[in-house]
Amino acid sequence: MSRYRLLLLIVPVFALALLAGCSSDDSSSGEQTAVATSCDFADLKTYKDGFLTIATDSPAYPPYFEDDNPSNGKGFESALAYAIADEMGFEKDGIEWAKVPFNAAYAPGEKKFDFDLNQISIKPSREKAVDFSVPYYTASQGVLVGKGSDLEGITSIDGLKDATIGVQIGTTSLDAVEDEIQPSTDPKVFDNSNDVVSALNQGQVDAIVVDLPQAIYLRDAIVSGSSVVGQFDAPGGDQWGAVLDKGSQMTACVSQAIENLEDDGTLEEITDKWMSGAADAPKLN
Repeated sequence: MSRYRLLLLIVPVFALALLAGCSSDDSSSGEQTAVATSCDFADLKTYKDGFLTIATDSPAYPPYFEDDNPSNGKGFESALAYAIADEMGFEKDGIEWAKVPFNAAYAPGEKKFDFDLNQISIKPSREKAVDFSVPYYTASQGVLVGKGSDLEGITSIDGLKDATIGVQIGTTSLDAVEDEIQPSTDPKVFDNSNDVVSALNQGQVDAIVVDLPQAIYLRDAIVSGSSVVGQFDAPGGDQWGAVLDKGSQMTACVSQAIENLEDDGTLEEITDKWMSGAADAPKLN
C-alpha cells in the first residue's frame, strides 16, 4: 500500500476520532449545562459558597418582617423566604440575610445577594436591569392619616386631591399617587419608610400612601390614633416578585419554588397568617 493511500485511510479515521471526541465533549458540556441549571441546591452557584443569601431593606417592617429581624422566620416575606429556600433544598442554617436599600435591589449593577424580597413590584422598566420571579402577592395601596385628620370619612380618590401626601421614593406607591390621585401639589418624597412615617407624625404631610398591609400595621402598632381612610389599586396592578441578578440561573428555580408553594397551599397559608388584615379598609374609587 502506498504512503498516499495509507494517508487517505488514516485521515478519515482521525477525523472520526475528532468527531467522536467533539461529540463526547458536547455531551459532557450538555451534562454540565443541565447540572448548571438544576435547581438542586448542591448544583446552584450562589453568591456565597455554601449559603443562600437573601436580601431585604432596613428597617424591615411588619407584616413583612417582625422585630426588624428577617432571620427569625416571622412575617410574610421572612416566612416566604424560608419556604422558598426549603423548596430549593437549603436548610435554615444555610441562609444568610443581607441589607440592601429598596432602590438598590433593582438598580443596574452587581447584586450581592441571590434573591431579594422587599415588596418590589414587577415593572417592565425594572426588568431591563434585573430578573423577577413569578408574582407571590398582589397589593393595593393604603392611605394612612393622623388622629383627627380632616381626611377621615373620604369616600373617593378625589378627596385626596388637595392633600399633601408623603411617599417613599422609587416605589409603586409614588406612581400610584401621581397617576391615580394626581394631587394638586407634588407629593413629598422621602428616602425610606421611616422618614415617611416620621413626616406623618410631625405633621409635615396630611397623609401617607404605602402598601395596604403596611398601612394596617402602622395604624395598629406605630402611629397612635391614626386611621386607614381607604385603599385603591396601583396603575396596572401591583404584583410583587423576588428580585434576582439579570440572567441569573436561579430565577427559574425561585419561580418554580413559588409555584410549588402555591400549588400545595403553603403560599396561601403564609399569606393568610401574616396578611389577613389587608382588607380592613374601604375602597376608594
